[in-house]
Amino acid sequence: MEGFIMMNQIISEIGKVVKGKNDVVEKVLIALFAGGHILMEDEPGLGKTTLAKAVSKVLGLESGRIQFTPDTMPSDITGYMNYNEKERDFEFREGAVMCNLLLADEINRTSAKTQAALLEAMEERTVTVDSTTYSLPNPFAVIATQNPLTSGGTQPLPDSQLDRFMVRLSMGYPDVNAQLEMLMGTKQAELRQLMTVEQFVALQQNIQDVVLSGEVCEYIVKLCESTRHSQDIVTGVSCRGAKSLVNMCKSTAYFSGRNYIIPEDVEKVFVDVVSHRLVLSPKLRSGNVSQNDAAKRILESCQKPRLLHGVWNRKVAV
Repeated sequence: MEGFIMMNQIISEIGKVVKGKNDVVEKVLIALFAGGHILMEDEPGLGKTTLAKAVSKVLGLESGRIQFTPDTMPSDITGYMNYNEKERDFEFREGAVMCNLLLADEINRTSAKTQAALLEAMEERTVTVDSTTYSLPNPFAVIATQNPLTSGGTQPLPDSQLDRFMVRLSMGYPDVNAQLEMLMGTKQAELRQLMTVEQFVALQQNIQDVVLSGEVCEYIVKLCESTRHSQDIVTGVSCRGAKSLVNMCKSTAYFSGRNYIIPEDVEKVFVDVVSHRLVLSPKLRSGNVSQNDAAKRILESCQKPRLLHGVWNRKVAV
């Protein structure tokens, strides 16, 4: 119950500047506490950057930002070696990733080489410059924003990078009441910091203690296997994606006031975790079937496990 109350407090605070999007805010927070990276895909001007800034402020995380453009260099992200004339030696100049929460704005407006500079940081939480490896702060997470591919000057992210994002989310347009509240507002609300970095890390550790039963684990495996053997899907969910699904479910359960995962947790996050990892067949793409639609079909095709004598059995260590 403590997790449930805390989540509502954080959502309420962020809601001072992000109007009418509590469901998206909740999923962003769940993913961050699960130790994941987030890809926000939407049209420009819908509040993606505002949300990322608000999250870092309320959670007490040191934030960094890089605005991706066609001429952004990999060294802008990772850092570089600079010659110090006074010391007559090279010294490391930190890049944008040396923070707790990196906002990678419009990530699909830069070159594939620059996008690839984030891969090591996202997976290993390290960067390597001139054969020297530097550890990133703990925690470290990326909230990346991208515009739809129909926007000018964009290019798709490589599959290897997409797979490193725990979830892909979309803000969407706010409803009428939220728009009225934004337009009538005269002053930007001041956000309070509700936790420290140490408390954030402690919560992440608590979430890993959430119980995954054998039945629910088999359900997750069945869903992932279905994406790999479907005739309509060329590439299904990777092992990394399956692990991300488990971690998202643990975080969802914790902030729902439980120390165990239920099938409804899986249903709640499955599409957000899985859809961006799917490569659809030409048949589906020509029929205007989206990745989200394909993920929903998989979810609907797999039967949920049922409670046995009111409890979930066979705890699985994950």
